[in-house]
Amino acid sequence: MTYRILKIDPYLKAHKDDIARRMDGYLKKREELLGDGDLVSFANSHLYFGIHKTTDGWVYREWAPAAEAMFFTGDFNGWDITACPMAALENGVFEVTLPADALQVGQKVQAVVHHGGEVLRRVPTHATRVVQDPVTYLWCAEVDDVLWDGFQWSDADFRPAKTPLIYECHVGMAQEAYEVGRYRDFTARILPRIKKLGYNTIQIMAVMEHPYYGSFGYQVSNFFAPSSRYGTGRELKELVNTAHKMGITVLLDVVHSHAVGNTAEGLAAFDGTQYQFFHEGARGEHPAWGTKLFNYGKNEVLHFLLSNLKYWMEIFHFDGFRFDGVTSMLYHDHGLGSAFTNYGMYFSPNTDLEAITYLQLANELIHTLNPRAVTVAEDMSGMPGMCLPIKDGGIGFDFRLSMGVPDLWIKWLKEREDEAWDMGTLWYELTSRRPKEKTVGYCESHDQALVGDKTIMFRLCDAEMYTAMNKESQSTVIDRGMALHKMIRLVTSTLAGEGYLNFMGNEFGHPEWIDFPREGNGWSYHYCRRQWSLADNDLLRYGQLEAFDRAMIALLKRERLLTKPAKLLWTHNDHNLMVYQKGGVIFAFNFHPTRSEDKLWIPLNAPETYRAILTTDDAAFGGFGRVDTAYRYTPECHEGDNGFYLYLPARTAVVLKKV
Repeated sequence: MTYRILKIDPYLKAHKDDIARRMDGYLKKREELLGDGDLVSFANSHLYFGIHKTTDGWVYREWAPAAEAMFFTGDFNGWDITACPMAALENGVFEVTLPADALQVGQKVQAVVHHGGEVLRRVPTHATRVVQDPVTYLWCAEVDDVLWDGFQWSDADFRPAKTPLIYECHVGMAQEAYEVGRYRDFTARILPRIKKLGYNTIQIMAVMEHPYYGSFGYQVSNFFAPSSRYGTGRELKELVNTAHKMGITVLLDVVHSHAVGNTAEGLAAFDGTQYQFFHEGARGEHPAWGTKLFNYGKNEVLHFLLSNLKYWMEIFHFDGFRFDGVTSMLYHDHGLGSAFTNYGMYFSPNTDLEAITYLQLANELIHTLNPRAVTVAEDMSGMPGMCLPIKDGGIGFDFRLSMGVPDLWIKWLKEREDEAWDMGTLWYELTSRRPKEKTVGYCESHDQALVGDKTIMFRLCDAEMYTAMNKESQSTVIDRGMALHKMIRLVTSTLAGEGYLNFMGNEFGHPEWIDFPREGNGWSYHYCRRQWSLADNDLLRYGQLEAFDRAMIALLKRERLLTKPAKLLWTHNDHNLMVYQKGGVIFAFNFHPTRSEDKLWIPLNAPETYRAILTTDDAAFGGFGRVDTAYRYTPECHEGDNGFYLYLPARTAVVLKKV
């Protein structure tokens, strides 16, 4: 069979056998798992395993194939680890039933596993709430009613955004106080801010329970448990429901690429073996992250992970997922140190076909559950077909992150003088992507904000942000930072993808980095919060950057710019100029630090009149007000071409539209 991916990208014809192996693996595994069944019905491990209320009591089931015996313990039996034995069923499943008065919501419980002469205390694999004891610091499950709490959803008519304008956020650090934020606070205080900014999608990090707060949520221990640091599962439901009322799509930052290695809190060695969920030996250990790697070839693992996706969609109404660490999943060497300079590097023998099969099944399941769902892959390798339909030989994602773009900006800001910014290179880097595959463009995410790195605004202005962000201050450093911060965002948002992403606070140039409480900083929350008051203070310039971001997002939506192709009109490297067009909108950028263009010729296909509808130099955005937005640019003829002359000040971008 010839798949459409080979027609979309003819360079792949030399690797048609690899594409065939990709698809054969998917089809064979699908048949093996489902037979005559369907994927949605298959992905129900959360409805069988774990703690469930029944018509006449309670049942707890667990899959622990290497366990010699299992017991259930907790508040309900005084933590007697032998008083409540579990019956061994077939295929490594253990079960215990309890009368209706044996358990109550809120009671703490654990599983007890006997293996190889050891008695192992474990958190149930499908626990929907996991808490840390404030005295012993041990983690245990809490009997929870999130599966049947009767929450009244009001989002039946909600439809996810087709063109995502993503506000990447972290509930815990979304507050200004020196503490961990709560779901309720985020719902009440932060969602209205996001709505006002105009973003139509939020991507929530660190929801899945993780023992180490400083991991940013990327070392998950309990895959079915919303982090108890932020509140209850019911409060998370209220957050999602409220977002939907506001017209905001909600994506979960899902981590199925690896798991924390902690045995007392997570899946590692749950039944006494390393191979229950993960690969054995070196293949089961991530060499850079120190975490455990799933065995995607194991049917029980696929059952667990696919059910996990269905759980978050059906129980919490998430509209899709941003899949973390996809590059690590795709390759046996996890893409470490690989530049992916030729097509051969994407395929055998380095490709992990079992992981690709899982990602295909995951995308099929998600889009079957909700055809309008959104999936985003964090893949820096550029794997061909990542965002093509499975039937065409692809992996089935809707978008991939344009991870090279923020790297470009940081590299240029660190290593190049402003005058040395090459406009041809910029155009190429922002517009080059795989044919028919959509991307989410961004100039910085949480990665660039972590301690040891710097956000774009902090890199531009550094120490001056502490002394010269007052509107009354005079600082050429701040002037440069304000100008480039806006221009970088505008050119990236309009060229780098069919979606756009911003990390919370970066829209107003949030100063400093992110550093989670840890021993090295005295367990301080000083850098693990968002200082919204800076943007709300009329005496400071942060609000001007926020106002520009709001105007930029409104422009993207109003003109539907991310759905339209870009046409380069011309560039001038010596003068740092770039002019391009999307639909009936023209973008003119002058990145030069000192040279203003008195009469910049803007070529047109037809004699039409234009006016400026947005300029980064507007006084309301912290600029100098040198562009007249009321002026009409009437068509002229220059050397036989239609067009008009534009005044374009240094370090300024102007957006023009037909009158």
